[in-house]
Amino acid sequence: MTRYDEQVALCALNKIFGYHPRLAMDLMEAAGSASAVFDRRDLPVPGHPELAEQLVPAMLDWAAGELERIRGKGFRFLGISDEDYPAPLREIPDPPLGIYLNGSTPPAQIFTLHPMVGVVGTRDLSPYGRSWCRKLVEGMARARIRPCIVSGMALGADGIAHQTALECGLTTIGVLPTGIEKVYPWQHERLAMQMIATPGCGLVTDYPAGTAPVALNFLRRNRIIAALVRAVVVVESKTKGGSLMTARYAVEYGRDVYALPGRADDLRSAGCNSLVRENMAEIITTPEDLAARLGLGGTRRGEGGSRKNGAERLRNALVQRFGADADETAAGLAVQQNRGVTVEELSALLQLPFAGTMTAVGTLEAAGFLRTDLLRRCSVAPGWE
Repeated sequence: MTRYDEQVALCALNKIFGYHPRLAMDLMEAAGSASAVFDRRDLPVPGHPELAEQLVPAMLDWAAGELERIRGKGFRFLGISDEDYPAPLREIPDPPLGIYLNGSTPPAQIFTLHPMVGVVGTRDLSPYGRSWCRKLVEGMARARIRPCIVSGMALGADGIAHQTALECGLTTIGVLPTGIEKVYPWQHERLAMQMIATPGCGLVTDYPAGTAPVALNFLRRNRIIAALVRAVVVVESKTKGGSLMTARYAVEYGRDVYALPGRADDLRSAGCNSLVRENMAEIITTPEDLAARLGLGGTRRGEGGSRKNGAERLRNALVQRFGADADETAAGLAVQQNRGVTVEELSALLQLPFAGTMTAVGTLEAAGFLRTDLLRRCSVAPGWE
């Protein structure tokens, strides 16, 4: 049998025991090393004889080929015994035996230079959640200690957290539910490419190349997010979903959890409200308070007052574009003050005919100031919040 080093053996064990890493850790402890596991066919694998059957030389041959293929594409594999393997992952009871990394920066500069904070939430993010997701990341960017934002690359809160981090000059890590060569969802391919090219940023996964985004994969992804960070921030979440699972993993791993409260009758805030009610999360009140409680320090000198707030920037832009007395200006500012307002409600607020309100909203949407959803709820477009 060809002799392979520890990294090859860890890559093979990661594929075999990806959903049961604790079993592989026990085998490695009993055998003395990852490579020795493949020499000890007598070692028991309690409850999983199908996994024991895969501890054969052919799996090591596969792993050697896997590592050669990913290195040829510029990716890295970090085994749990490697010096560059993220230290926080070693702290949890079920650490991945290895992770794949795609980034333009050495691993040590991705995982050790900045404190890591997870920001997660529902894909069906409300205008309220979208606005606060941006505000919270921007608030952390203004702190004296600038964190790395970790999330799951999903639509909704994840994507906004990653994108806002990049816009604010923060580093960000995306944890994938797929193989390292894939980007899921496809809508975030451009975002992923931007992250890969940005120093200090990257994509990680513990799934072998070629793994598709099936539902079961997301739990493994969520535990890695929770393990990498010192705290998890939940922006919006229903009572079931990946964000709540990430928060529960974080509590299990001894990480802090913070939740953005919402209306009692809003399904998209029900999960956050339940985390607070069950004393699993602290309430977020302001971006500055969150940064302080995360230990990031206060706003850096000169930055807190250097930016115009969203209302002032939006007002100035609307007046310049449409004029101070225009219906479009009035509508844009009303939406800024009443997130999620419907066109019908906006018409009543402005005391304008419905047709005129529709025209104003359509003009603002076309100009990039507003967004509307299928229920004709209005929100300020990203960048103007």
